[in-house]
Amino acid sequence: MKKILILPGDGIGPEIVAEAVKVLDRLKADGLSVELEQGLVGGSAYDAKGHPLPEDTLAQAREADAILLGAVGGPQYESLDRPLRPEQGLLGLRGELKLFSNLRPAILYPQLAEASTLKTEVVSGLDIMIVRELTGGIYFGQPRGVRTLDNGEKEGFNTLVYRESEIERIGRSAFEIAQKRGKRLCSVDKANVLEVTELWRQVMLRLASDYPDVELSHMYVDNAAMQLVRAPKQFDVMVTTNLFGDILSDAAAMLTGSIGMLPSASLDADGKGMYEPIHGSAPDIAGQGVANPLATILSVAMMLRYSFGQSEPAERIEAAVGKVLDQGLRTPDIAAEGQASVGSAEMGDAVVAVLD
Repeated sequence: MKKILILPGDGIGPEIVAEAVKVLDRLKADGLSVELEQGLVGGSAYDAKGHPLPEDTLAQAREADAILLGAVGGPQYESLDRPLRPEQGLLGLRGELKLFSNLRPAILYPQLAEASTLKTEVVSGLDIMIVRELTGGIYFGQPRGVRTLDNGEKEGFNTLVYRESEIERIGRSAFEIAQKRGKRLCSVDKANVLEVTELWRQVMLRLASDYPDVELSHMYVDNAAMQLVRAPKQFDVMVTTNLFGDILSDAAAMLTGSIGMLPSASLDADGKGMYEPIHGSAPDIAGQGVANPLATILSVAMMLRYSFGQSEPAERIEAAVGKVLDQGLRTPDIAAEGQASVGSAEMGDAVVAVLD
């Protein structure tokens, strides 16, 4: 039996995770052999235990076969010292579990083509996978901090650093994903001005000889951002650094109509993963029961596919989401102007009803 650690987190996290748990419980009734365990992370963990990643949560995460996370963060925690802020719990899990490969699909459901801010013909049929390096780069590089100069002025500094082994590891992950899709990989860097990403490009070129069936291309990150908006369907798989991937994946998310529709997976070298929607804790709507749970539900599908190797139930979930959208059900974030919307629980119940 596989063990799943459920970490609802903060803000809308508990609301959307509750709907994903309904889906898991429905699949358990059909024979899915999983055991669910609850834990604390982020602001909720700080409130209860004084730290965003308590030792017992980390122990639970190490023992679990996969983790389902809601979201972390909220304005009430912004005055805390940086090591105690909710986001440090998330970064701690990624680092301690060595979850280096972040998969962020940007798929436009045809039912939501009108919800995109771009013309329908530009985004119709969109299906991109962004592979983001997750445990290195400027988010983790040392030294970092804020210091006072001799003249009394303060200076902030962070270090962008990647080792060849880190680049090769994420590169192989991306090439292997491209092999299973359209066999096209675009590596995004800023090699014209950053020595780190000049090395990034050199490693990607070297790896390409091991994957002759994959067409490798390169693009500077500023151009990639423009091309995502101009002609997004030119991309199949994109691979890039932690910082660039963070920015580009959120830009790609809005091509699909709502950031509330997109799941993600963060994997280690053995396929163990943490799965979460990419949207964040949305404190402005927390507790109102209106958050879109579909990205979290689709994160469960990614978990079944990537960590448990079970494509059939994953496809059932994805098909159920499509049928619910066919029925015209919309949470406020994906509802057209003047269109009636449903809440989180009603949307989750609708997915379960289709699975029935």
